[in-house]
Amino acid sequence: MLRKMVMMRRILHVKGDVMCTMLLLVLFCLLLYARQVLVSSGWDTPAWKLEIHSSTSSSRTLLGANAAKVVQASPGQLPSSPSAPQLLPCRPQAKSKPTQSKSKPTQPKSKPQVKSKGKSKSRRKNVMPTKAPGNPLPTLPPFDFETYLREKDNRKFRLLIDQPEKCHIGGAEEEEGRGKGSTTAPYMLIAVKSVAADFDKRQVVRRTWGKEGHFQNGVSIRTLFLLGVPRNRTALPLWDRLLEYESQTFRDILLWDFDDTFFNLTLKETHFLEWVNSTCPHVQFIFKGDADVYVNIENILEMLQGQKSDEDLFVGDIIFHAKPIRRRSSKYYVPEFMYGAGLYPSYAGGGGFVMSGHTARRLSSACQQVELFPIDDVFLGMCLQLIGVKPSRHQGFRTFGIPRPSAAPHLQTFDPCFYRELMVVHSLSVPQIWLMWNLLHDPKLSCHNRTNPTSGPFKWKGKVGDAGEDTDYGEKQVFVTH
Repeated sequence: MLRKMVMMRRILHVKGDVMCTMLLLVLFCLLLYARQVLVSSGWDTPAWKLEIHSSTSSSRTLLGANAAKVVQASPGQLPSSPSAPQLLPCRPQAKSKPTQSKSKPTQPKSKPQVKSKGKSKSRRKNVMPTKAPGNPLPTLPPFDFETYLREKDNRKFRLLIDQPEKCHIGGAEEEEGRGKGSTTAPYMLIAVKSVAADFDKRQVVRRTWGKEGHFQNGVSIRTLFLLGVPRNRTALPLWDRLLEYESQTFRDILLWDFDDTFFNLTLKETHFLEWVNSTCPHVQFIFKGDADVYVNIENILEMLQGQKSDEDLFVGDIIFHAKPIRRRSSKYYVPEFMYGAGLYPSYAGGGGFVMSGHTARRLSSACQQVELFPIDDVFLGMCLQLIGVKPSRHQGFRTFGIPRPSAAPHLQTFDPCFYRELMVVHSLSVPQIWLMWNLLHDPKLSCHNRTNPTSGPFKWKGKVGDAGEDTDYGEKQVFVTH
């Protein structure tokens, strides 16, 4: 009997241990289930999970996580800080954390992170939409139109590097020309828009189509490069010394004290015209263009034969009936509060155009009356409209490049025979400009498909402006490739 009682007591002890173990397992399962329910319902805070998923051994990640915690501790400072948009790219993890402080986006963002645990591709897809609410206006970082409107009345900037003797031929020519005035100035002034870092482009222009000197019929040509102060001054150390040495060597640099940005090209236009009016008032003709174009100066000089420099003349690749670009992703986007009209006035593509000295002097005064517009080509068209000058389109100016003929797709457009009768071709690299210059000046050049002899002079079948001025370029071609 005693043995049976001992056996029963041992069995009860074993059953008690088993029951306790079972109860502990059940409680543990309940805790796991409760945790899963809380995580899926959004009650759990996923901030620490993001750090675990994206954690690495680098100190940059740790610094980024600490910076995110600081920003989360003081969110009220973000809207008032003017430099906040510049700090966002430096802390990629902080982009998702501030959005979790909002009540609505928290729930949908915590669910996919649990489901896509360990899957980098699905996690990337979930991260991408978070950038959309953060950047509602894609054009705000590259250009602030409201600030432009507030500061657009600041039109006067100091000339840091000047070339006061550029328009004086000197010597006997100057002595003979006293009293007449026009003989002391060059026949044509070449003005090229450039930036400080593009030394190679300036060099190829100096050694090819922008060479200074005397050409056919004894006409003189002088060249200038128009620059502003680089906005990112750390990208080109000692940029000011570079331009100083360049000016001492070549004497062809004009530098103004404004930021050399795309939308400040209008300032470059107004300051250059003012410089022409004050320093080079007797120049007969002006070619103004970009540094990435190929220019056939000989053809331009031949076109100008018979043209009077004391009359209005403005020739180029003229764009008619162009519509303002309202697409925010476009480089040439202009909001309606900047320009409310449906069409731009007729203007020339900025790759290159020719105007008389008389027109340049009139434009100089007109540009002081027209409100500044961030696109320099359109702004110049507004000034032409104010003085009543209708620009003329010439088929030799190809500021949109040379399209490949659809009927002959095998034809190579980069052929000297294509360029031989053109005047301006846009969007060429430095090696292409150098190659085309040497190809066109090679005495062995022969174009067999030409009906006229290759040694014959350059001739156009029509007069200036015969290329159909009522043709519409269309919105797709305007401001896209130029």
